[in-house]
Amino acid sequence: MALVVVCLAQLMNILDSTVVNVALPKIQHDLSFTQGNLTWVLDAYLISFGSFLLLAGRIGDLIGRKKVFLAGVASFTVFSAICGVADSQIVLIIARFLQGIAGATCASVILAIISTEFTEPSERAKAMSAYIFVVVSGGSIGLLAGGVLTQFIDWRWDFFINVPIGIFAVIAGYRLIDERPGLGLSRGIDWLGSLLVTVGVMVGVYAIAKAPDYGWGSAHTLGFLAAAVVILAAFVVLESRLENPIMPLRLFRIRSLIASSIVRGTLISGMYASFFLGALYLQSVRGYSPLDTGLAFLPQTLVVGVMSRGITTRLAARFGNPAMVVTGLLLMAAALALVSQVTPTTAYAPLLVSSYVLLGLGAGCAMSPLLAIALSEVPREDAGLGSGIVNVSLQLAAAVGVAVFSSIATGRSKSLETAHESLRMALTAGYRLGFAVGCGTLLAAALLAVVLLRPRRVQQTEDLAEELAGVGAEAA
Repeated sequence: MALVVVCLAQLMNILDSTVVNVALPKIQHDLSFTQGNLTWVLDAYLISFGSFLLLAGRIGDLIGRKKVFLAGVASFTVFSAICGVADSQIVLIIARFLQGIAGATCASVILAIISTEFTEPSERAKAMSAYIFVVVSGGSIGLLAGGVLTQFIDWRWDFFINVPIGIFAVIAGYRLIDERPGLGLSRGIDWLGSLLVTVGVMVGVYAIAKAPDYGWGSAHTLGFLAAAVVILAAFVVLESRLENPIMPLRLFRIRSLIASSIVRGTLISGMYASFFLGALYLQSVRGYSPLDTGLAFLPQTLVVGVMSRGITTRLAARFGNPAMVVTGLLLMAAALALVSQVTPTTAYAPLLVSSYVLLGLGAGCAMSPLLAIALSEVPREDAGLGSGIVNVSLQLAAAVGVAVFSSIATGRSKSLETAHESLRMALTAGYRLGFAVGCGTLLAAALLAVVLLRPRRVQQTEDLAEELAGVGAEAA
């Protein structure tokens, strides 16, 4: 039941990164947003969420993860309600920014709670499978839920729906999640380091999120990226000189954590870009409604759900986590190779549905083993910070993927429109190029996995092999 509670909180975070997409036209109309200002409805949440993950994760290690989790869910619920009643642009944008901070606060400790609540490797693997199902399927569920709520009720219910879920999660979490003492604040908090890492990540996420508007080679983008690098470099220097830093640099010597984060980032970049471009293709070229678009991605969600019922866990026990990661990445690359062949008249079956099934298979194979590798060597006292690093790799990679691939697709489409190509053909050609580059990105991730995820020190596979020898196909 504790697993259900933390997965509900994670689902709220995932939903809020996608559910609003389909409501943007109505939000723009009701609150009189300009096209340029409208992007802040998404960017305000993205920037604050990505910036506070590391700090919130470390605070969870210090004062207790249950306290941080419950505070995050409670404040997320409050700010969701404020978003729902917002009657002006500034109120909605500020509420979305604060909602992102709250989301980061609870999300930063979820993996740490799972890894400490489930001490047996086999049980932890099943719990991770449930978590991965929520992470991977949440995007398509968000499009589906957003389409239903916006189309049949009102866009404000995209936010109000979080209120009953959040109230339940707070009450159930208070009763069901074990309170484990933190490391304590007796040695003080590294406030300067906290400020530097938060501001540095925020500046970097802002540069990435706004890159499609200003251009990747513009002075705006390069200037903010350079500022982020300088701030984070100062943070690293400071942490190396403190006795009690907010981020112990020893974590960056944990090969399994850093290597899996690099591979996961490349995987997420390709996967989220394909998800984003796929939704645009279905709506802009094929004329799908928001509800139809959400339904179109359901095969991917269903396949991930099937894989999470112990299949991935048993396969990883037999063949090893690194082998499962490589297999999953190759399956996802094959899916994008398929969808890169779409035309303005491509039917949903067989090409599109086949690609979504392959995407689900690939994500189901790769994501849970990557998490197992990431947390296999992180000390229990640093689990919150390790969880934050995992989530930062997810969030930043998603932002980079969407920004880069949408820029590639848009550039291709605009050049063809300039050459007097029809709008549908130009859009399709742009999406095809984006899918093809995404395929190459996933192939590069598979190569990185072969090089970086050598099982020299990763013990999770061997532990799972022992624990799962007699385990049947039990649901996560």
